[in-house]
Amino acid sequence: MILDTSYRLESRYRRGIDEPQGKIFISGQQALVRMLLAQSALDRSVGLNTAGFVSGYRGSPLGGVDKELWAAKNLLEQANIRFQPGINEDLAATTLIGTQRVETDQMRRVDGVFGLWYGKGPGVDRSGDALRHGNAYGSSPHGGVLVVIGDDHGCVSSSMSHQSDQALIAWGLPVIHPINLQDYEYCGLWGWALSRFSGLWVGFKAITETVEATASVNVSGFPSFKQPEVDVGPDGLHWRWPDLPGMQIERRFAYKLEAARRFISENPLDKVDCAPATPKLLIAAVGKAYLDIRGALDELGITLTELEAAGIALFGIRVVYPLSPVLKDWAKRSEKVWIIEEKAGIVENSLKASIFNSILNTRPLIIGKFDENGIKLLPSEDELRPSRIVNVLVKQLRACGLSVEVPSFWSMKLIERSLNWVKRTPYLCSGCPHNSSTVIPEGSQARLGIGCHALAARIPERATTGSVQMGGEGVDWVGQMPFVKTEHIFQNMGDGTFFHSGYLAIRQAIAAKTNITYKILYNDAVAMTGGQPLDGSLNVEQVATLVCSEGAKEVVIVAKEPERYKAKGRLPAQVKVYHRDQLNEVQLRLRAIPGVTVLIYDQVCAAEDRRRRKRHPVPAKKTYITINELVCEGCGDCQIQSNCLSVIPVDTEFGAKRAIDSESCNTDLSCLKGFCPSFVTVTGKPRLVNMDKTKRQLIMTRADKLPLPQLPDINQCYEILITGVGGTGVVTMAATIGLAAHLQDFSVSVLDFTGFTQKGGSVFSHIRIGAKDHILHQHRIDRGCANVLIAADLTVASEDEALNALLSGQTKVIANTHEMQTGSMVRDRNLKIDTSDIEKQLIELVGKDCYDAINARYFATQFVGSIQTNILLLGYAWQKGVIPLSLQVFQQAINLQGGDVAANKVAFACGRLLATDPAYVQSLITSAAKSYQFVRSSGGEQGLRKIVESRSRYLTDYQNKRYAAKYRAQVDAVVKATANWGDFTLAHAVARNLFKLMAYKDEYEVARLHSSPQFLNSLTESYIGRPKLNFHLAPPFLGKWLEKNGYHRKITVSGWIIPFFRGLAALRCLRHTFFDIFAWSHERREERRLIAKYKDTLNDLLSKVSPDNLSLIVQWAEIPENIRGYGHIKERSIAAAYKRQDELLNQIANGGATIYSAIPIKEVN
Repeated sequence: MILDTSYRLESRYRRGIDEPQGKIFISGQQALVRMLLAQSALDRSVGLNTAGFVSGYRGSPLGGVDKELWAAKNLLEQANIRFQPGINEDLAATTLIGTQRVETDQMRRVDGVFGLWYGKGPGVDRSGDALRHGNAYGSSPHGGVLVVIGDDHGCVSSSMSHQSDQALIAWGLPVIHPINLQDYEYCGLWGWALSRFSGLWVGFKAITETVEATASVNVSGFPSFKQPEVDVGPDGLHWRWPDLPGMQIERRFAYKLEAARRFISENPLDKVDCAPATPKLLIAAVGKAYLDIRGALDELGITLTELEAAGIALFGIRVVYPLSPVLKDWAKRSEKVWIIEEKAGIVENSLKASIFNSILNTRPLIIGKFDENGIKLLPSEDELRPSRIVNVLVKQLRACGLSVEVPSFWSMKLIERSLNWVKRTPYLCSGCPHNSSTVIPEGSQARLGIGCHALAARIPERATTGSVQMGGEGVDWVGQMPFVKTEHIFQNMGDGTFFHSGYLAIRQAIAAKTNITYKILYNDAVAMTGGQPLDGSLNVEQVATLVCSEGAKEVVIVAKEPERYKAKGRLPAQVKVYHRDQLNEVQLRLRAIPGVTVLIYDQVCAAEDRRRRKRHPVPAKKTYITINELVCEGCGDCQIQSNCLSVIPVDTEFGAKRAIDSESCNTDLSCLKGFCPSFVTVTGKPRLVNMDKTKRQLIMTRADKLPLPQLPDINQCYEILITGVGGTGVVTMAATIGLAAHLQDFSVSVLDFTGFTQKGGSVFSHIRIGAKDHILHQHRIDRGCANVLIAADLTVASEDEALNALLSGQTKVIANTHEMQTGSMVRDRNLKIDTSDIEKQLIELVGKDCYDAINARYFATQFVGSIQTNILLLGYAWQKGVIPLSLQVFQQAINLQGGDVAANKVAFACGRLLATDPAYVQSLITSAAKSYQFVRSSGGEQGLRKIVESRSRYLTDYQNKRYAAKYRAQVDAVVKATANWGDFTLAHAVARNLFKLMAYKDEYEVARLHSSPQFLNSLTESYIGRPKLNFHLAPPFLGKWLEKNGYHRKITVSGWIIPFFRGLAALRCLRHTFFDIFAWSHERREERRLIAKYKDTLNDLLSKVSPDNLSLIVQWAEIPENIRGYGHIKERSIAAAYKRQDELLNQIANGGATIYSAIPIKEVN
């Protein structure tokens, strides 16, 4: 085993530049940074005193370029490279024009400036004018401009897929398409050399599958490029002045393009891997497609030697435009040419046009998207993979005499995901301001824009639709409003978009006198791409002043902390400030005002706020939220009010309840608006169980003594697929494996598909590890090729992309069984993830012996914290012997990755222990924590007895033994009525649901549960010292006073109320008596009415129950399960229950003797 012990993270930028050559592990976005450093070093090596300049605008797949540039700030400054983020893409491109003027400036301080512009596909579109002008006026001889275009071919995280080649070609820019990350540095240096030589700006394609990949790359010395003699024409090739508008600018293009062709001919960038003298077939693949064809050949077992012997040439195209003369020459010598390119057939059409007038007997047959008979071969609307081109490849190879068959695992039918499983889609973060800000009044419409708030379109009740380009928000309504009856809409706009270009959209709407309310969502960060700051200065006061000056009819600020605006003079006099709880009434007023109004919603991005708190820890005492499980009714109103993923469902003995996931909670406190008295806020310092140093040391010591597993061999390529949830550390786990493989001197690539990474959506990480001398081709794991699936989330593992990577008997599955809720579960209180069904399908696909699972999150929270869940799962997988890397390289990789290294090492060690000695790990967990997951009582008579016993004890505490006896008697009657069939289904249903009705939560019960020693002790034991408690209540007798404009408020009382709770609980003996002062409220009368109705109807049904109608009667008996909540929430569920009851009773009657409408209910005191 070779271990690269001298490797540091900084080595990715130093090796081969100011350190000895070698191997580095680098991502696509980091490779762009390295290109800049390499160009600077190359210039210095030939005596040039140049500077570098970078500008652009972030956006996936280039969403993190600015973060990598900031991270390398010191190295860039040493190399005299300046990074100036653009306000938007076209202004950033315009700054690059200035860099090329430096060389002709008599006051210049450097010989020239090499420039790099970056932007995703839509940014290329909007920057056309600037890029066209920059290219037309040209680059400088010692400068040059590289235009890095982030094309999302697969529409992974864009509003639509992009292929920017056509646009750049139309503007006259040469376009190069690197094949892989190994190509990036050379292609970048080649591109700058071409730009300097020809005077053209040069396009550099950075597609998702390369720029978002990370790989081991060999770095060597600096290249040198030939400078052929060319005719520069009367006006020259480079930037000059004067160069006033005129036809000479267009004439210069001809000379520039010819110079580019000469440079390409003398410095070939395309590669020829098989070179028969007179090819029967020339396979020419463009950019990443070359990796796909090589991957397909690998799976077919065809070597380059066999290809050449069969008369087949293999050509890798890196220059899309203008076409390489070498490609044209090879095409003319071939009988047939097959062009393989992703998306539109640009090279195919260009090649056909360029050789159309060749002598007929030397003109090859050219196929690509279609064959010679017009039959479609490859799609233009999708991404390519080896499995998607293999059928065409096999046909072409057979025509050349090779005997090949499509691999069996690529011949199988695609696996389809079960439709009834919950799908994990991107969702707003816990505590995200958009959870509240995107709510609109009933009857209104809203439009989405670019940014995280676009996720509101996935929430049907928010009526948010439409999609336009960034900066065009609301302008489409200018064209629509005159022709529809709708009088007004709300338009969401992020502060980043406002700063980028959205301000002009508001100006247009004002000019058109449009009825629209712009909701400018100010969250102080560009959250969608990772929480970067805005590229300049912008605050709420500036936004308010700007829109007021434009003539907005009314401008208001709605804020989480409105008190920050109390100081006079900070805002224009007409701007009013409101608390976010007043959002609905403010919006109702604004939508009634003709013209343009503006609502600025001020709340910091939750993810960014969390990052800031990590960088600058808050004081020890902080407010935490907890839910008294027994008081909670599981109604889900807290989730509806907060739309928050940190309010999670929990399964308890008394049904589904809600709890707060404290580790993901960002303390937004919106969940407190839920109309429920179960919420308690605690101010104090939590006692962290997972920080027990003694237990951590025991884990480390025990793990050190474990035997090492038998690791798998790597013959050619070993492929690991990780599935998980954005923001939970999936990418970190993949990076750790990739770095470890690199340190062990393997070839390795990692490709992360993240989309809205921090938004709770699906994340896939593809890791391919090759033997030392094996060349890895494509980065994505293809159908049936995974050796291991690490299912950090089973819901994501059930998606098509994961399922189709599996192969029976080959793929080993290591799964985390923790059930993490999805966004759809936040909105539907009854929706659940049944991971057991997913596990069954995985076992069916790979075999029982190839499946292993553990609740990794549970054990991580016991010893290190949930953030280390995936590292623990990684340790478990490694000890199970499914990852072919040594323990030593993992330890070094964890050290190099940084973060909480100590916790990560404990997590990895704990995972190893769980794989071999789970009983020991369990022994370290306190008995209270071991009951982390409720196991439902079994069916049958024994299970029924347990249910009745536990609920009888509860009802005794609730009221008295006599009350509990009534409950048992009713259940016994059900058992007696169905005894002949030995079926306890109905008895189980009655035991659970009658209890729910009888144990209704009135004032006495809420007081008893909140003052119970068990609950209060659980709080005090969880915090250091004496925490401060606050209870959030909505007493029914204050209902009318607390209700305002349809919004039901709550009151907050501190811990002084606990003695009062105890006193009130002691008075529960008054319940059901004349002296019960709470009994006369509408809510309490209805609760008692429900009990009586349920008993009367049940007794009547028991006289008619039979095996034929038993199923319907059980459904009726379970109706109370959905009667949940307090006050108006409960009223709604009761109304729905009555409606469902009538439906079921009529069904029962239609199958028997009597048709029910409803059994009369006698008045209950």
